[in-house]
Amino acid sequence: MLGFLKNVFATIVGLILFFLFGFFILIGIAAAIGGSEDKVALKENTVLKLDLNHPIVENVAEDENPFKNLGGPFADNSDEIGLVQIREALKRAAVDTHIKGISLQAHYPMGGYAQLQEIRDALLAFKKSGKFIYAYGESFTEKGYYLTSVADKIFLNPAGGLDFNGISAEISFFKGTLDKLDIKPVVFRVGQFKSAVEPYIRENMSEENRAQYNELLGSINDQIMSQIATSRGISAEALKKVADELTAYEPKGALQSKLVTNVGYLDEFETALKKKLNIDADDKLTYVGLGKFMKAESAIPFNDSDNRIAVIVSEGTIEGAKASSGNIGSDDFIAELRKARDDKKVKAIVLRIDSPGGSSLASDVMWHEVQLAKKVKPVVASMGDYAASGGYYMAMGADTIVALPTTITGSIGIFAQFFNFENFFKNKLGITHDRVNTNAHSDFPTVTRELTDFEKNWFQARVNAGYETFTSKAAQGRHMNIDKLKSLAGGRVWTGEQAKANGLVDVLGDLNKAIEIAAKMAKVKTDDYKVRYYPTPKSFFEELMDKKEDEMEAKFLKAQFGEMASYVKQVQKVKTQEGYLALMPFAIEFK
Repeated sequence: MLGFLKNVFATIVGLILFFLFGFFILIGIAAAIGGSEDKVALKENTVLKLDLNHPIVENVAEDENPFKNLGGPFADNSDEIGLVQIREALKRAAVDTHIKGISLQAHYPMGGYAQLQEIRDALLAFKKSGKFIYAYGESFTEKGYYLTSVADKIFLNPAGGLDFNGISAEISFFKGTLDKLDIKPVVFRVGQFKSAVEPYIRENMSEENRAQYNELLGSINDQIMSQIATSRGISAEALKKVADELTAYEPKGALQSKLVTNVGYLDEFETALKKKLNIDADDKLTYVGLGKFMKAESAIPFNDSDNRIAVIVSEGTIEGAKASSGNIGSDDFIAELRKARDDKKVKAIVLRIDSPGGSSLASDVMWHEVQLAKKVKPVVASMGDYAASGGYYMAMGADTIVALPTTITGSIGIFAQFFNFENFFKNKLGITHDRVNTNAHSDFPTVTRELTDFEKNWFQARVNAGYETFTSKAAQGRHMNIDKLKSLAGGRVWTGEQAKANGLVDVLGDLNKAIEIAAKMAKVKTDDYKVRYYPTPKSFFEELMDKKEDEMEAKFLKAQFGEMASYVKQVQKVKTQEGYLALMPFAIEFK
């Protein structure tokens, strides 16, 4: 029997080694195939096919999925695309004589409104070159149409629809679940708007939270409607009527409302493209995708300047020390900031922040490092979709803060959260606990008993002290009276437009604007510097490993809990949200 098991084990090990060996051979073949395409020669009369139906992040690695062209399970349609690469491609395409226009595919872009506004602004800048943008979609989400509305021609499939009904945001509340499980949340917070804990202590929104939601979404919606109205030559009032009456859901209604220019199929869209390019109907269109276009020789003259503007990209929830996948680690951030500070070639630093916050300790540690960098060279903060709570903490010490009108920022506040599982263990699982302490609070903090009044007061005092630290440093950074700053704090969130009006932000603009300001502060001429992004994005295979871990976790949850999986995932976050946090009061899910 033992010999049989040994043989089985040896066979399994052999199969694993065989598949691993085959996998790496396949990688080599794919790399060789991809290597032959390193240099792309563009043809005349080429159309840049810009497919934005992917998750949008700040920056991505230069290497592409080497298995993309193999199809089947090797093709990953969820490949992320970077704002850095999109902006650069549009800038290059505007001056490249081979590129005559853009075929835009933005049915369902996966990004926030601030990210999409940066892309939209880059598309508008491209149009100033005199080249065209044509767009086609079988259907469009609200965000997809926001981007697409810049196009000269917009084709909507006759059987499709346009989701144009305004924006909403939804919060899930778990108090009922916790009550059923006999789990008691223990919450400490400062500020009536610091409502990150509301899902665990309420069954609906507080009036303060509802008020800030209304103002926040109203500000974002006004921005979106105003920009679409300008692009389509329609009044904002007319657009509101279209949204309220759901007119654009039907292609005919979208056409009559002038939200689209044509109702037609893909072949009809391509016929219109051929007519625009003055080529015969039987001729084939010449497309180039974003990835291949970026491998072509740039039409922008090479800049050999030694001067650099360093852009440090910080994206995700803030954590202490090393970051987990997709988040900001204070150690990682500090290492990059110190390299930029000490590099003689770097004349100024831009902090690109896209974060809802996280650990208050890590936020303060990073704030301190920004103060040290400021003593050496200019530091400018550029806000993406979010720069709230801990994200604002990172930005508030910079010399200048730049935000997009639809950025979500502010949320200046601190909270702490624990959960008492004593009754859950006892009443649901039959588990009880007992203890021996050497001192009055040796087991503090604990999740298996009720905190004493002394312990609760002690914890609230620490939270109050954290809030005073946050607000005093924010007031210092904004050169603002502390009472004025506190009137804007209390955990309240603002759009970039609102924050510019109340003094929490200096300038409205995108990353390019922040880079321009940084260069000017460093007294570097416009054409005498290069932009460098840090840290270096993970390679395809590093990202692949991270994705596979996330996919396996998601599949496990789906198998265990079915349609409830997304709610279970949110409940799992409860454990990670214990301790002092400088985090946004809610996670916004736009619909």
